[in-house]
Amino acid sequence: MSSRPELRGRAARLARLLPAGAGRAARAPFVLLVVLLLGGGLIGLLVLNSALSEGAFRLDDLERETKSLTDEEQSLQRDIDAYSAPDALQRRARELGMVPGGDPAFLGPDGTVKGVPSVAAVDPAAAREPLVLAPEALAGDPATPGTAPAEPDPAAATPQGAPTPAPYPSDAQPSPYPTPGR
Repeated sequence: MSSRPELRGRAARLARLLPAGAGRAARAPFVLLVVLLLGGGLIGLLVLNSALSEGAFRLDDLERETKSLTDEEQSLQRDIDAYSAPDALQRRARELGMVPGGDPAFLGPDGTVKGVPSVAAVDPAAAREPLVLAPEALAGDPATPGTAPAEPDPAAATPQGAPTPAPYPSDAQPSPYPTPGR
């Protein structure tokens, strides 16, 4: 005897329409579905791993570039500090023919002069000091290593003590470089 109860009427007719082995599902579609899910998961992991590796390489490149730019910034800051040191400014000013100013005089709000102005004196020793060169020039010409920088021609320089006319505003030429901070 069978473990199933015997069906009558409409239920018996419907049961005959269904195949007898319907209790077991086909295994092939289930196995195919599991294989596709596992394969898709593995491919997804491979794509994710590749993206992470690419990001790591990009991060390495950016860190290297940051280090290079930081080194360059520090080098430029050292150059700025060297050029803005008081002794370097004084030497450069003497190169350009400037002399230390005399005693200043001040005007009061009512127009009175306070102090005794004096003319700046030319120091003959300052005229004989060598030029202050840029750090690049001190290292020599990069095209020909080992060569010393060229010395300026003293005969071409204007004589010290000769008055230099001050430029008038109409003679002033605008600088091709923008003013910092504007």
